[in-house]
Amino acid sequence: MSFADAPRWVGKLFTPLPSRLLRRSVDFSVAQILVLFGVLALIAAIPIITNPLPPLEDYVNHLARMSVIANLGHDPDLSRFYEVNWEIVPNLVMDLTVPLLVRFMNVYVAGQIFLVAIFVLTMSGTLALQRILHGRWSALPLIAFPLLYNRVFLIGVVNYQFGIGIALWGMAAWIALREKPWSLRLPVAAGFILILFFCHLFAAGVYGLGLLAYELWRLTSLKGGSWSGKLIDFAATGLPFLLLAPLMLHSPLLRHISGYEWDSDGKIDGVAFAIEVYSDIVAFALTSVVVAAAIWAVRHSLLRLHPVGLFVLGVGTIIYLALPRMLFDTYMADQRLPIALAFMFVACLDLDLRHRTVRRGFVAMALILLLVRVIEVNVAWASLTATTLEFRHSVRRIERGSTVLVAYADETSGDEVGDLGLVHAACLAIIERAALVTTAFTVEGKQIMHVRQPYTEQVDTEDGSPPSIEQLIVTALRPDPDSTAYWKAWPQHFDYVYLLFTEDGADNPAPDLMTQIFDGGRFQLYRVGKARTAGAGRPRQARPER
Repeated sequence: MSFADAPRWVGKLFTPLPSRLLRRSVDFSVAQILVLFGVLALIAAIPIITNPLPPLEDYVNHLARMSVIANLGHDPDLSRFYEVNWEIVPNLVMDLTVPLLVRFMNVYVAGQIFLVAIFVLTMSGTLALQRILHGRWSALPLIAFPLLYNRVFLIGVVNYQFGIGIALWGMAAWIALREKPWSLRLPVAAGFILILFFCHLFAAGVYGLGLLAYELWRLTSLKGGSWSGKLIDFAATGLPFLLLAPLMLHSPLLRHISGYEWDSDGKIDGVAFAIEVYSDIVAFALTSVVVAAAIWAVRHSLLRLHPVGLFVLGVGTIIYLALPRMLFDTYMADQRLPIALAFMFVACLDLDLRHRTVRRGFVAMALILLLVRVIEVNVAWASLTATTLEFRHSVRRIERGSTVLVAYADETSGDEVGDLGLVHAACLAIIERAALVTTAFTVEGKQIMHVRQPYTEQVDTEDGSPPSIEQLIVTALRPDPDSTAYWKAWPQHFDYVYLLFTEDGADNPAPDLMTQIFDGGRFQLYRVGKARTAGAGRPRQARPER
């Protein structure tokens, strides 16, 4: 194929299949699509099912909050440290659902069910949107199953990812009701906006982006009629979003409106986050296979793109470039968007699967691509969850109702993909030992779980980075009475210190201030204060457990 041939076969991508072919299409039946969906969903869920505590960065912190909500009323240690203040906060979907499940199962299983629900919602929403756009059910969206594992998922922003699935369903509902009376269409849209607000504010933005892309295509493609009428109809799409105004006005999130930061660096990384997980080689291989298959399908007039897909890419690109890195004190505001756009774009594609060979090839490719991604994740998690299980074992050394300070041995750690599961692992002490942990998410206006007095000055209420061990030592040796750091009097206020990102077998950095009681591969647990004396009264170093 020469470059001169490119316009010819690329043009085929935007040529819809003739209606007579669509009528004769032998594509997968609805029953077959459902069976294939179930098989692929089960395969995709294997890493979650086999790992009670997936090594996702924020996940264990969120799970600790679920445990507090579910057990606060009958656990005196938790009630001594924490309180739950229900407010209009735009990230409550996990808080509203998982604690209900905890009534019937442990919090780890409840969390697994929530993660699997994210997968099912996202993929079923992609299927539904593709059905509405193209007028028939197709198995094509199932090719997106490997995208369920992405770098944003590894960060653990689970409320947002749950919201992506709802947004896809909401977009499908809007298009299905587009020609219905406003009295039906607008209330349904308002209902989705209300649900999405409590999933995550950014998920409501994804829904708005999808509707804007569809309405722009519709505005430019409609024939006849007055432009004034078209513009009024177009503008009416924004009416349900007015519901966000009173919600935001009554939300404490506005206290964080100054948390805004735009950054051009990382925009390319954000796109890569949609397909990258642990291995760049695997991401490149999967992408290459899909691109090669798509080119082959276009050249053989099998693959088509609904024009809405171009508007999704165009509007999405403009918004992505304009989005700040931090919005409402929430990081990665922009880098979360590409994965949502990816599922929308897949829904805009249509594949002719009338030929038996094409159907078999599609099923084989969908299975192989997903298996490769699942193997990649499982291999990585086999190593990472070993550290997580070791961490969980160390938590047993902590007395119930203790106070736990988290610090870093290496300030540069925590950002690498292999370190993500360790960043908030100390929150396991909340679940297992009803402890006060300094890194728990307790920011007022962003979470409903807060710390009670007199402990509010002993925790991080700004979602900042933990102190380094050097900072702790300096603070203990040269106290600063004017310091506002929550660790300023840590030898008096905390019972234990978790030191993260240590070298294997590293020495106690402050033996006069704390005693090591557990030595993990990438972390250490210390009891604050010297070991009890024995014999002649000389301090005896406790033997750390492995």
